[in-house]
Amino acid sequence: MIYFQIPFLVIVSLFTFYLSLLTALAFLYRSENNGPEKKWNRFAVIIPAHNEEITIEQTIRQLFNIGYPAELFDVIVVADNCEDKTAVIAARMGALVLERFNKKFRGKGYALKWCFDLLLKSSKKYDAFLIVDADTIVSENILQIMNSYINNGAAAIQCSDLVKPQHNSWSSEITRVGLILYNYVKPLGKKVLNCSSGLRGNGMCFSADTLKKNPWQAFSQTEDLEYGIKLLMNGTQIIFAPEAQVEAIMPANPKNAESQRARWEIGRFPLILKYSGKLLSAAMAKKSFALFDAFLDLISPAFVNLFSFTILIILLNILLLTLNISGANIFLILWIILLLMQIYHVLGGLYIAGADKTAYKALFYVPRYALWKLILYIKLALKGHSKLWVRTERETNSDTILHKIAK
Repeated sequence: MIYFQIPFLVIVSLFTFYLSLLTALAFLYRSENNGPEKKWNRFAVIIPAHNEEITIEQTIRQLFNIGYPAELFDVIVVADNCEDKTAVIAARMGALVLERFNKKFRGKGYALKWCFDLLLKSSKKYDAFLIVDADTIVSENILQIMNSYINNGAAAIQCSDLVKPQHNSWSSEITRVGLILYNYVKPLGKKVLNCSSGLRGNGMCFSADTLKKNPWQAFSQTEDLEYGIKLLMNGTQIIFAPEAQVEAIMPANPKNAESQRARWEIGRFPLILKYSGKLLSAAMAKKSFALFDAFLDLISPAFVNLFSFTILIILLNILLLTLNISGANIFLILWIILLLMQIYHVLGGLYIAGADKTAYKALFYVPRYALWKLILYIKLALKGHSKLWVRTERETNSDTILHKIAK
């Protein structure tokens, strides 16, 4: 009876060793000094927005104050099927607003494709495109860092996509810890391995040539992940730029975070079905570790799910041990080793990221978060999940209309 654990032990071991390896490699990363800039590129900073009147003003104001020549970047808001004052506020703030109405093809992926197509054909030429969410605070050096990577040959770049601290919200804080591990530590380890970091949606940057050679054709709920896979399979790796970061503002109320979390969790499954086999086949055919790494990353379960499952199996083996079941002690030891490796990934990752004390304190919320996710899964199983682009709630006759405000 006890040997039913072996397949689970093998699978959990694979993902745990993978995370531990990336964490260990992340310790080896050393930032490079690229010296004087060869060229100052012109950027389009694009904000895809759907009913974001609450946060858009702060995001735009902060973007206009970053450290980069003002004449070399434009802030462009794509107000997609908005029913509020997003477009009006953005225009008033000095952004170029592209307002799109299309009830049939809705979602961030369609909005980005529409915007890229317009800008690539416009008379005002841009060398690169940076995508920033409407609820985001960016580091002051973000365009300087993107400029440096592009000058050194990067075609697609992903900066650190993190969460702004909210010490009074357990759900936001535990999400912050999760994204430190997923969006900073893992990509840092991949960078040492010379593997693609993948795209995270917020803080991703593409050269104009990249979008011309690889037109945006990603319309799933996790369009960023999908486009990153397509780029990699076409020979373009996403370079991680840890020196720059974006910080999103998570909803303080966990109830308001449900639609966002559902999109992240459920939206991944269709991509696993569609691309996991292709990635694995391509990795074997081309003998490419970068493609195999992308395959592992795609099929990896959420860390809290992996961690929770490991603890449950440990408890099961303790029960079996009390019942004098033969072999339970060996399995218990093996599962405890895996648990310690997972803890190393968390604590080592937070140390690498220079996390503050409150991030470590947020780890006490893990049981509560795991229960919250379990309840969310049950809700999704019973009620399903909308595929529409729905704005995440926070506390605080033509297809296009164009508003131009001179800066």
